Amino acid sequence: MGTEEIIFISSRLSLGALASFFAILLWSKTRDIAWMLMVVGTITAYAETVYSILQTFGIMGTSNRGISLLSIILPNLPTVFYIAAFMVMVIRKSRLR
Repeated sequence: MGTEEIIFISSRLSLGALASFFAILLWSKTRDIAWMLMVVGTITAYAETVYSILQTFGIMGTSNRGISLLSIILPNLPTVFYIAAFMVMVIRKSRLR
């Protein structure tokens, strides 16, 4: 593992941890469903980062059939939460008119 890869991994972990920390702080201060979905999306994005780094190190491997279900679902889960949050905001804004 080269220096570049260590810098890449450490930057992904530290920035993801910082984003998750502030997302959790926001979660405790708001009860808005759109913001809560954004928070959950941010936390799941960090979980995907940690999972992909564990796969890089060989700690979390693939299943016997080639690819695990978690490897398919986890990278797409944050986007699903972001889509839901944006939909809530669009619906909310369209009802105000």
